[in-house]
Amino acid sequence: MNYRIKDIPKEERPRERLKEVGIENISNKELISIILKTGTKNKNVNTISLEILNKYNLSQLKDLSLNDLMSIDGVGEVKAMELLASIELGKRVFLEKDERLVKLDNPKAIWKSVRYLLLGKKQEYFYCYYFNTKQELIERKLIFMGTINRSVTHTREIFKEAYRVSASSIVAIHNHPTGDTTPSKEDILFTKNLMETGRIQGIPVTDHIIVGDNSFYSFYEHLNILNWNKKKNII
Repeated sequence: MNYRIKDIPKEERPRERLKEVGIENISNKELISIILKTGTKNKNVNTISLEILNKYNLSQLKDLSLNDLMSIDGVGEVKAMELLASIELGKRVFLEKDERLVKLDNPKAIWKSVRYLLLGKKQEYFYCYYFNTKQELIERKLIFMGTINRSVTHTREIFKEAYRVSASSIVAIHNHPTGDTTPSKEDILFTKNLMETGRIQGIPVTDHIIVGDNSFYSFYEHLNILNWNKKKNII
């Protein structure tokens, strides 16, 4: 008898996790588990997904053949075809949307790249974009969900990730579920604290973008609200 999703503890089931945190915030292992659906009599689907990722990274997955996938214990022909079909569909969607990577060198471009993640959200989601010295995106990461405040923990997590990926600069993004992008007092205080921390750490926070229904607010374009000196990079 094959291991099925329902044989896995509820809190570890990828479909339950997807419903809880949203598809954009589940792990690569969980995404693959949802595609594969079931395990084998010896392995649950999460174990098989982890073995796939241990053998191949994401960039390698897009170039694998049917035989490559079937060489992994627990992946038969049907599972291999399902995974290949999902990868191919993703490639086609990407190529249809953008033949080349969009340059994220201005607030509007960043807003366009992230707004689909935040549509219809009922609470605030706070993301960070991490860039290298060439202003190329290294990583987009969900830092926390919930109301923004001046929490030291949140700031620490932002810069911990920046050091982990060797980022040269950061852009912060969060949504207002009301659709109104006017910054709150908490938004302003948090942004001032974040930019000042970035200056001290040597990893500048170049913008904080608030996302609404069909618009955005860029602190970079309104630095006067922070009393921030753009040239001297000080408050």
